[in-house]
Amino acid sequence: MLSAKIAVGGKGGVGKTTVCAIWAQLLAGEGLDVLAIDADPDTNLAQAFGIPSEQSPEPIIKMKELIAERTGTGKEAVGAYFRLNPEVSDLPEKHWRDIRVVGSGGAPAGQGPGRLRLLVLGAVTRAGGGCACPEGAFLKALLTHSILQRKEVVLVDLAAGVEFMGRASVQGIDALVLVVEPGGRSIETANNMARMAIDLGIRNVGAVGNKITDSAQTAVIESQLSGVKLLGSIPYKPAIQQADLKRTAVIEADPEVVAELTKAKHQLVSLFSMGVEMGD
Repeated sequence: MLSAKIAVGGKGGVGKTTVCAIWAQLLAGEGLDVLAIDADPDTNLAQAFGIPSEQSPEPIIKMKELIAERTGTGKEAVGAYFRLNPEVSDLPEKHWRDIRVVGSGGAPAGQGPGRLRLLVLGAVTRAGGGCACPEGAFLKALLTHSILQRKEVVLVDLAAGVEFMGRASVQGIDALVLVVEPGGRSIETANNMARMAIDLGIRNVGAVGNKITDSAQTAVIESQLSGVKLLGSIPYKPAIQQADLKRTAVIEADPEVVAELTKAKHQLVSLFSMGVEMGD
């Protein structure tokens, strides 16, 4: 079974959730089984799939009793000790949600689309709440299990910025894709994340330009990215913002955006070294 693991990151507000949602739909439409993981504290990936907020899955980070049970910090726990490697292998199937696949355009002849599932992790947001806490250890274990052990294609919508990279929670992914908008801070964040990815042993790092209003902006982004291949660029489209406001699926908002991300996905496949499989 095809099982590439891809994380999508970048500065806050650049559109990484949009990229993650559309790629997940495209890959599932090609007949692949896809697990989309929302690891952002804002947990907006469900909305990008068109799920109303009242029907969105509960972020696992909010399941306090579950986390206490698995990390050994329940009422009977003694002191401040907790399990650094809690058992989590049974949790994805218990807490994911099936997502309707829009179309089956790339599926093999005679076959329908693959399955698309959403798992909402959330992230630790309290001050000082990094890895050195039960919640941080629990989320890292669940994300690591999904990256290293799951057999589907896994797409992870990362928290904004470089902090997630510093926690080494994405070690083992096959590719990191950085979404970049025209702006110095966005490009700087992408370059910082790319350097950290190399330190973590992530071999494939690419970028997608977003909110492009002039072709010259794409050239500037490409020239300022340090050792990162630009996979494609997405024009600024008010329809994407409207989909966000209306809470409708972003893949149905604008066909040009979908077309450009389809091309970028093909470029991503070309980054992969032998031993990593994805759809064509």
